Amino acid sequence: MRLRILVLLLVAAASGTAVGLAGGTPAHGPDPVPAAAPAKVAPSKPCPIPRRFAATFRDAANDAGVPLAMLVAVAKVESQLRPDASSTAGAHGLLQVLPATAAELDLDPYKTRENVLAGARYLRQMLDRFHSAELALAAYNAGPTAVERKGAAPNDETVAYVANVTTEWRRLVGCS
Repeated sequence: MRLRILVLLLVAAASGTAVGLAGGTPAHGPDPVPAAAPAKVAPSKPCPIPRRFAATFRDAANDAGVPLAMLVAVAKVESQLRPDASSTAGAHGLLQVLPATAAELDLDPYKTRENVLAGARYLRQMLDRFHSAELALAAYNAGPTAVERKGAAPNDETVAYVANVTTEWRRLVGCS
């Protein structure tokens, strides 16, 4: 377990992370949670989101109080921004939301707008639960129970997932 924690910390350090949650939360949204965020701050630039999804991602990020760049990074790693993506585990859509997770949030994972909103809200839940972007991303990928049991990413696949999302997030930080 210590080795996995060390690997996760090294991945975070290699990704140029720093303490603090990138981007603000809306006045009506949840309070920010201390989390590691990419240290690289770029001037505002458009997020590389297909135009037809741009408002959906912005609305979901604002609703859930998560950084837009983080949400887009998760979608890029999860589905390559393909709304028709599906996994062998049954996850679906841009944010690869499981139907059971979407149902708990009273959303439909097969409707693009609701899929992105469900992913954003679930990511917010993981940030609130773990108070760490790395652990929240690990839980988004492997499930919160597995992360709680290990105290870290539970397997090499999840360690790589966290590194990939963090790298993409760092590249996108500051996009709007």
